[in-house]
Amino acid sequence: MTLRRHLGGYAAIGLLQWLVEYGLMLALSEWVMPVEPANVIGRLAGATLGFWLNGKWTFAADDTHLGRHAAMRFFVMWIALTVLNTWIVAHLDDVFGLRTAQLLKPGADLLSGGIGFLLSRHWVYRKA
Repeated sequence: MTLRRHLGGYAAIGLLQWLVEYGLMLALSEWVMPVEPANVIGRLAGATLGFWLNGKWTFAADDTHLGRHAAMRFFVMWIALTVLNTWIVAHLDDVFGLRTAQLLKPGADLLSGGIGFLLSRHWVYRKA
């Protein structure tokens, strides 16, 4: 698998995943709950979709596997990146307010998405 194919697939799925995540975070933080739990719920919904699609399409190869080990690795990665992402969004909310946090969340998503790509490509989906 080439880096170009991996990046293209990850970007396409990432966009879909991000639309689910960001839309849910915006809706929940606007009408139902504080930004922190709204962000975690949005990330969980997007992550579930992204894990399956990236495992079945983006990183699918002879040396990869979508199973229990990949799910455990993905969960560890997701927890770490969600903590980082949510801390960034919460910090923005504390310092600049909800509107700015909502507006700047895509930057936090790009950072965590880039780290997630590297970890997914080289660790998460590799056969145990």
